[in-house]
Amino acid sequence: MSNIVWHQHAVDKRSRSEQKGQKPLVIWFTGLSGAGKSTLAGALEQALAAQGKHTYLLDGDNVRHGLCGDLGFDDAARQENIRRVGEVAKLMVDAGLIVLTAFISPFRAERELVRNLLGEGEFVEVFVDAPLSVCEERDPKGLYKKARAGEIRNFTGIDSAYEAPENPEIHLLNAGKPVEALVDELLTALRQGNYL
Repeated sequence: MSNIVWHQHAVDKRSRSEQKGQKPLVIWFTGLSGAGKSTLAGALEQALAAQGKHTYLLDGDNVRHGLCGDLGFDDAARQENIRRVGEVAKLMVDAGLIVLTAFISPFRAERELVRNLLGEGEFVEVFVDAPLSVCEERDPKGLYKKARAGEIRNFTGIDSAYEAPENPEIHLLNAGKPVEALVDELLTALRQGNYL
């Protein structure tokens, strides 16, 4: 990398943020498959857009169709998946956006790697905490059933570990509350944390 130099542009993150009238940040939803990450991230994005915020939602499945379409699901591939998403999120924060992400992101080290890519106060970890039994009961994509039958290997929560956040900025218990109530909790926590 000795022949590559970062080029500073005249229009920077601060000017982009001021233009949009918001603080850029990443709201990182993590939790088991079926915990409700994508649903909550989408609902929160709608609420923020209704307030005139400039947002972008990076969803795990959607990213696997393109940017990370060449990756599998073993531990090394999962780590690379999160590294790539973190780098994209960092660029979007530089553009002045509020970036929402919905990824299982099972390993603390990878979530911490993304946190360290960003400036102070630009990473909000949201732990969508739903018990494995609830996630298996929901099983919106039928993945737990396939994992239990041995058709899917390295499935988080079954034969691959999930390392729950130890000190997330926001800890949401999602075992039956309506989405609207959870979005209200999120908005309140984001305001109280001075992120919005």
